[in-house]
Amino acid sequence: MALLEGLDGVIIEVAQALIPLLVFFLGFQFFYLKLPRGYIVNLTRGILFTAIGMILLLQGVRAAFIPAGHEIGEALATLEQQWIFLPFGFFLGFLTTYAEPAVRVLCYQVEEASSGSIRQSLILYALSLGVAVSVACGMLRLVYGISLLCFVIPGYVLALILLHFSDEDFIGIAFDSGGVATGPMAVTFLLSLAVGVAAGIEGRDPVVDGFGLIALIALAPILSVLMLGIFYRRRKGETR
Repeated sequence: MALLEGLDGVIIEVAQALIPLLVFFLGFQFFYLKLPRGYIVNLTRGILFTAIGMILLLQGVRAAFIPAGHEIGEALATLEQQWIFLPFGFFLGFLTTYAEPAVRVLCYQVEEASSGSIRQSLILYALSLGVAVSVACGMLRLVYGISLLCFVIPGYVLALILLHFSDEDFIGIAFDSGGVATGPMAVTFLLSLAVGVAAGIEGRDPVVDGFGLIALIALAPILSVLMLGIFYRRRKGETR
């Protein structure tokens, strides 16, 4: 059955990732923590649920998301109206980030750590819009063959400039958000989409032009959250 193909390899990969963490915790439990037995039982159940969830996610990604993204990208590349790549990329970039589990966790933790002063919905929309713009820029790069350096170098220079104007509460959030935005949704679906588009456009190399989108996705949330921090810093100044 095609859906279960390679499942044994996924199980081994998940076990290799989780078992060392479990052993590390049990070592601390035995020598230092001495937590109640009920806590250990609940922790073991949680790790089991995590393992099952990771196996299902990774297997689903291999069986569905990667092939679907590649096929959609190749079909999109056959369109004569290549300008449609930009709004299409914007739309998919927003949706995948909005649905990204790691992004949701970050937004929730930001609201919890800030005692509600920074709303998780605000961070979520800032990240989603930032990634949407970056995917649209990635599509623009594919259509016109623009070098990745033309986006990455000015982007990080702008990020360094924004650091001096953004509220300090948002600086750490901004750079963490770049990591969580490049989660399984973006890496599996959007990257395979870009490779598919590059493979379908004449004169484009899937290796040279298809890759690099994740770099843009990692950069965009940093800029959007830092800009949000500038807004918060101004609002603080007005309320004083």
